[in-house]
Amino acid sequence: MTEAKIREELVQFSKSLFERGYSVGSAGNISVAVDDGILITPTNSSLGFLDPARISKLDRNGVHISGDKPSKEVFLHRAFHETRAGTGAVVHLHSTYATALSCLSDVDPDNCIEPITPYVVMRVGQVKLLPYVRPGDPAMGDMIRALKGEVTAVLLANHGPVVAGPDLRGAVFAAEELEETAKLIMMVRQLPHNRLSAAQIEELLVTFGKS
Repeated sequence: MTEAKIREELVQFSKSLFERGYSVGSAGNISVAVDDGILITPTNSSLGFLDPARISKLDRNGVHISGDKPSKEVFLHRAFHETRAGTGAVVHLHSTYATALSCLSDVDPDNCIEPITPYVVMRVGQVKLLPYVRPGDPAMGDMIRALKGEVTAVLLANHGPVVAGPDLRGAVFAAEELEETAKLIMMVRQLPHNRLSAAQIEELLVTFGKS
């Protein structure tokens, strides 16, 4: 796919997420790998109103080479692209239910998205909860690098989800699946409910592969 087409696709998916309430105002940012670097949504831009020509571009060393100033969350994007093999895109949202879950004090930091549906296992997998740091703090990137590419998604405490995928479509779909699962968790967490068993999870991973 040409870079021009990737830019158009980035605008389309970003607009779709914005219009369905997965991001509001200027919240959220998305990056996509291209042959000679990374495209990333500009800082303080709205996912609903992107201009493909003004999308930021970084070279392979992370140097800003064209477009508007990149998102201040560029550190976490680069960390996933550089440590998670096969990462083609990264989606960071402030989606309501995943962000609400990231604010709770009793979630499991090693797996904060309960495996209550097969699709969250298949499309997202294990999700780590990372400690709070201010938005734009380079420490975000350091924390993701420390995971050494072992997970495709994290929740930033009191902030929101970050999801990596093999391409833009896959990353967006996984981010949507994470948000919908977080919604289900918030709905049932005070009620008796079932999780998938270790055997059921293993069957999914053997059949469909790891995220």
